[in-house]
Amino acid sequence: MVVVHGVHMVGPLEPYAEGLACELARLGFTELSAGGQLRLAAHLSRWLAGQGLGTTTLTGPVAGRFLAARRAAGYTAYLSPKALRPVLGYLRSLGVAPEPEQSGPVTAAEELLEAYREYLLGERGVQADVARGYIHLVRPFVERHAAGGATGLRELTAGDVTVFLTAQSRRLVPKSAQRLATALRSLLRFWHLQGLTRGGLDQSVPKVANRRPGLPRPLEPSQVQALLDSCDGATAAGLRDLAMLTLMARMGLRAGEVAALCLEDIGWRAGEITIRGKGNRRDLLPLTADAGEATAAWLRHGRPATALDRAVFTRIKAPHQHLTSGGVTQAVAAAAGRAGLGVIHAHRLRHSAATAMLAQGGSLAEIGQVLRHRRPMTTAIYAKVDIAALRALARPWPGASS
Repeated sequence: MVVVHGVHMVGPLEPYAEGLACELARLGFTELSAGGQLRLAAHLSRWLAGQGLGTTTLTGPVAGRFLAARRAAGYTAYLSPKALRPVLGYLRSLGVAPEPEQSGPVTAAEELLEAYREYLLGERGVQADVARGYIHLVRPFVERHAAGGATGLRELTAGDVTVFLTAQSRRLVPKSAQRLATALRSLLRFWHLQGLTRGGLDQSVPKVANRRPGLPRPLEPSQVQALLDSCDGATAAGLRDLAMLTLMARMGLRAGEVAALCLEDIGWRAGEITIRGKGNRRDLLPLTADAGEATAAWLRHGRPATALDRAVFTRIKAPHQHLTSGGVTQAVAAAAGRAGLGVIHAHRLRHSAATAMLAQGGSLAEIGQVLRHRRPMTTAIYAKVDIAALRALARPWPGASS
């Protein structure tokens, strides 16, 4: 029997107890959370011994059986596969537990989707989360028309495309239907390039009407300040969230761009920041003073010393991996809740940054450069919020006094 941090370890995991404790410390687990993981490992070790099993049998199904037994025994914590990841990850790194089963493409639809994913990541240079979103949207279409494999796609017609999109649009909000149409055009272009379909079926994807007003919905300056003030600078989470919100509200960064920031992207002496945008694009922008100060405070006083990568923004709880774009979005939503502003999505901070620059006299061309728009027409939508500028362009009403 081995005793580590007050936890008694017996069974097949006994030889790895001390190494597991060191690994948990490296990952940034606090003493309390590491103790919970060690107690979980001790229970797993006892269960394996009772079943006559060793570490080499720790496959996904065996781990599932252990968790079921743990729930049946009345345990109320560490009951999900996610809870076992640190323990299993350490054992797998030593080669004493099997790697998780890799379920490769087994159907024609999966093979087509995997080829499309590789195209998006390799040739189109989209980010992994964007590729996942596209694949999720087009999966029903692929599964419906891929029964005959790649060769069966030669029979695909424009009518099939229209019928699918029309049916899906009935259950989707306009914005989601627009995203589906975009993903479907991308897929059909790829299939045409591969010679799997006849003609340019991407041109047969109808446009989806979105009758919502096209005006951006910026926050008032007082609302933006309320969001920033809701972050508690006395905590690591507050320092991190303040830095992220300031980058979005002052510089117009997207949530994914905030999540993608690495330590080497910030040139402190030059006061510049490199933004990793859509399609592997990189842009160099001046770092505003308030955004720089907030980011520096997070790096100096909040970012864990046990961070596992070079990401600027990491998880607060161990393991201290890079924060995802979803994590950034959740931080904005949480700040809005604390400030009593209701539901606010991260992209509204980008709109707010643009309209604030416009109100301070910035030109549309300058705003387009800061937001890194590829086309001037994308920036032109912000002209709609400058009522004073539009009033000067309006023609007099017939018969009105001058």
